[in-house]
This record gives sequence, C-alpha cells and structure tokens, in this order.
Amino acid sequence: MPYREGMLQRLTARAFWTFSRWKLVSEPAPDRPTVLIGAPHTSNSDFAFMLAITWQLGIDLRWLGKKSLFHGWRGPIMRTLGGIPVDRADPGRVVSEMVERVQSGEVFGLVVTPDGTRGAHTHWKSGFYRIALETGMPVTLGFVDRTTKTTGLGPTLELTGNIGTDMDRIRTFYADKTGFHPDLRVEPRLREEDETD
Repeated sequence: MPYREGMLQRLTARAFWTFSRWKLVSEPAPDRPTVLIGAPHTSNSDFAFMLAITWQLGIDLRWLGKKSLFHGWRGPIMRTLGGIPVDRADPGRVVSEMVERVQSGEVFGLVVTPDGTRGAHTHWKSGFYRIALETGMPVTLGFVDRTTKTTGLGPTLELTGNIGTDMDRIRTFYADKTGFHPDLRVEPRLREEDETD
C-alpha cells in the first residue's frame, strides 16, 4: 500500500473510532495473509466497520462483492476500497479463481461474509473454508457485537481439514456475538457438516 494512502486510511480510521459509539476490541493483526470472516453479518453498516478495523490495524485486504456493486460510477470506488466483483450465481468458480490468484503468487488477505445475504440462508457458505484450506491461509475471526458495542478481530486459526472440529471452534467464538439485527443471524454451520454427521 502506498505510504500516503496508508496514512490517509489510518487518519480516517482514527477519526471514526474517536467519534463512534462502538469500541474497537481486537487481537493483533495476523502476521500473514488471512481469510478474514466478517460475522454476524446482518447490516450494511458492517462494511464501514470492516474498513475502520482493517485501516486502523494497517491490514491490506480484499473483499468479495456482487457484480452489481461495481456498475457505473461505483466501480472505481469499490475497487479502490479493495473490492473484487464476483458472480454469485457460480460460487464454485469464485473459490477456484481466488485459489488460482493466490497460487499464482498474488499476496492478499481476503474478507468474506459466509453467513450469506443477512438472514436469507440457513447455513454459512463454505467458500471461505475451501479457499483457506486449498491455499494454506489461516482464518481470522472478525466480529461485531451489538450487546457490548464492540467490534474487532478475534483469534486467527489454522484449519485442520476436519470440518466439524474447525467449525466447532468457530461456533464457540461467535456463540455470544450479536449483530445489528439479531433476528437475521445465521448459525455458523456448513452444509458439508450435515453430510458427514
């Protein structure tokens, strides 16, 4: 990240946290590229928190967004903010493209909101898990918690490849976290777990 751009982001983040009613409570930033989970994702406000957290901690991350967000004048802005447009109608291709980019030598962290479109699903989407497992990237647990008015980064986990074990650790962390709209919360569970139970 260019020095001037990084300085501007840190100043913006500092102003955000100075005036926000929310408090940044975070573990240290991971020391290598990671797949950063953003959950519970129940509001568009989560996007602002994601930027404020990563800018404050000096983390250079990319995020996946539906193609419609990049149409017209919004496209350059979204890309400048780290957005990567994806076709959500073909989730398998999204995963393979991200894995190919990492394996080809690109170095970047990736923000993913696996609980889907804020309450429209019964399970988390497994793309984050497959990307992390196939690239060897760890998974960092980002959160918002309306109950305590806190947000930030939780632990960074190395996946074992045992879906049930890995997801149990993730479920334990998010068990007491409440999003902006609690009724839209999606339990951290992958469909692949149901297939192996």
